[in-house]
Amino acid sequence: MIQIESQRLDKWLWAARFFKTRKLAAEAISGGKIHLNGQRTKPGKEIKVGSKLEIVKEPYRWEIAVLILNQQRRPSSEAVLMYEETAQSLETRQSEIALRRQERELLTVHNERPTKKQRRQIHQFKRETGK
Repeated sequence: MIQIESQRLDKWLWAARFFKTRKLAAEAISGGKIHLNGQRTKPGKEIKVGSKLEIVKEPYRWEIAVLILNQQRRPSSEAVLMYEETAQSLETRQSEIALRRQERELLTVHNERPTKKQRRQIHQFKRETGK
């Protein structure tokens, strides 16, 4: 296995499975959603092991340190080994996920069709009220 010294930022984000394609990664970088060592950057910027990244994919945010550079996209179980997330970032993201889950549960509306018995009652009610 060949050890590489540096790698394009967009390719690393794709290999680490933050984005499905390199094009999406490049668009996010160009749009200012990715910061390398606290600075806006370009998709072709070379990153090295130890680089600090801030990744914003609404509504979530990651603060990570690059641990491994990999030329190929690997399974997600291996991709998570390519970086280390800060404890504060992980805690914030987990609380955001829990909050979104609670909101989704509260806003879930059951839009079920009426049963045959309920339809009969609706028709009967409409006949009685003259509508």
